[in-house]
Amino acid sequence: MNKLYRNILIVLLVINFVALLVALTNFIENNPLKEYWLYLGISFLVLAGLARRCCKKSREERMCGCGLIILYLNSKLTLLTKPSNMKSKLLTFLFLSFFFKFVIGQVNQDQHPNIVFCLADDWGWPHAGAYGDNAVKTPNFDRLAKEGVLFNNAYVSSPSCTPSRNAFITGKYHWELGSGANLWSTLPEKHQSFIHLLADHGYVTGRTQAKTWGPGNLDNWIAHHGSHPANEAHQTFEEFLESNGTQEPFFFWLGTSDPHRGYEKGSGRRSGIDVSKVHLFKYYPKADVVRNDVADYYYEVQRWDSLVGSVISQLEKQGILENTIIIMTGDHGMPFPRCKGNLYDSGVRVPFAVRWGKEVKAARKADDFISFADIAPTLLEIAGIKVPKDMTGKSFVPVLKSKKSGLIDSKNRSDIVFGRERHVPAQEKPNMGGYPSRGYRNKDFLYIRNFEPDWWPAGTGNLGQTNFPNQWYADCDGGPTKDYIIENKDQDENHLRSFHLCFAKRPAEELYDLKKDPDQINNIAANPAYAGILESLKAKLQNKLEKLNDPRAKDPAYDEFYQYPYLGGGGGKKR
Repeated sequence: MNKLYRNILIVLLVINFVALLVALTNFIENNPLKEYWLYLGISFLVLAGLARRCCKKSREERMCGCGLIILYLNSKLTLLTKPSNMKSKLLTFLFLSFFFKFVIGQVNQDQHPNIVFCLADDWGWPHAGAYGDNAVKTPNFDRLAKEGVLFNNAYVSSPSCTPSRNAFITGKYHWELGSGANLWSTLPEKHQSFIHLLADHGYVTGRTQAKTWGPGNLDNWIAHHGSHPANEAHQTFEEFLESNGTQEPFFFWLGTSDPHRGYEKGSGRRSGIDVSKVHLFKYYPKADVVRNDVADYYYEVQRWDSLVGSVISQLEKQGILENTIIIMTGDHGMPFPRCKGNLYDSGVRVPFAVRWGKEVKAARKADDFISFADIAPTLLEIAGIKVPKDMTGKSFVPVLKSKKSGLIDSKNRSDIVFGRERHVPAQEKPNMGGYPSRGYRNKDFLYIRNFEPDWWPAGTGNLGQTNFPNQWYADCDGGPTKDYIIENKDQDENHLRSFHLCFAKRPAEELYDLKKDPDQINNIAANPAYAGILESLKAKLQNKLEKLNDPRAKDPAYDEFYQYPYLGGGGGKKR
């Protein structure tokens, strides 16, 4: 409710209250109370019920409720002072009672839901029980999927922490955000946070101290907008509830550093994870060191799932679970070779489940393609707030509210685009660029356009020629799997193939037939049999990028993203 409407409501409340006092005085002077005990008794019971409901509302709804109560009393007292027979008075009283109960009931039904957004750091698809991964235990994610909607095709705008989170905050694709398209950057002041819009419309907002936005520097953005994009930080969700209560609708961003590296070596096996059953993409060697590394990652995924479980328990304890939207997801793929920082499903596809009480039919699976840029407009629409025109993301409320599974909105959600700019400056110095690329995905094919095929997709391995000391294939996080693949590339043909798929240069175009090659390892872009499909997908990618304000749609050689300062330490260093 904006300030003008709030002030008008206050004035009307004052006028109504004065009128109530006048009517009450008139009633007492002209009517013996004993004649009207029945009417007053009914009034008291109705009034008590109305007050009880109003006290659970937001401030604006309580004001509306008080106004209705005052109007209700005015109506009754005015009626009591007019001559009429007992029967007509009783019928009129009953009508007014039911009418005002109905009005307050409508206010109750229209109460805005609470929102809890649970975002893991480096948790990628398909590492959850709900997606068929039986080695990792995610009972809380699985519960949200069972009691809500499981999205099979949720994609980030960019497979890198800062731009992925910027897209979520702004409701825009990362390439629209200037310096915000890169890792270890910032967010230009001209871009608004949808969480601030929620706060402007009565939501109490907050976040965890643990990682939400970032990494990077938001000093200028905060100076301009007055606070962090998600506002005040709290140690825990429980602390947030204790500080703010549950009477107002709230938005809370639950963050974590799990399952980002580094890992405690052997933690997965020691926790009871069956290392032999972990999911390995086909481009990884089936080596014990790789399996154990994935198991250690699983251990942190499970710890993250437990954290979300504690939030669900708090919501149940407070009795507000059914009026709370819970979204649980990750910011991009896992921190392994050919995953995080890459445009394959292992990099840009993420787990995504939404629970919203009775508002969302349970146990549904949606095949619709959704982007992180779509989350902000979706939540604004649910909160009854007008979506800003400059948001390019599109609400998926129709998918949430549908009773169906499968592909629900085939007209608008049968494909998706994503991209990448600079993750870290991992090329040979003095090149401070990243690995610019864009991708188009539908249910049958993945098409990737690499704008600089002569550059290294995971950074150079030429020690001593890097922009930062000791960088080594620095666009890939350091870890046992990375070390093993590089150090054993000459062992045999399979190991060499793993190295090439993860670290070697790539052609300008990539095309994968997902029915035959779900792991996206056999590039068929040069296959004449797919020439028509290649051109069709290339045109679709171009068309979408133009509509979504991508500067590379007009100029593939656009280099402004390389000019923005990099605020990090270089990443991916040799151990």
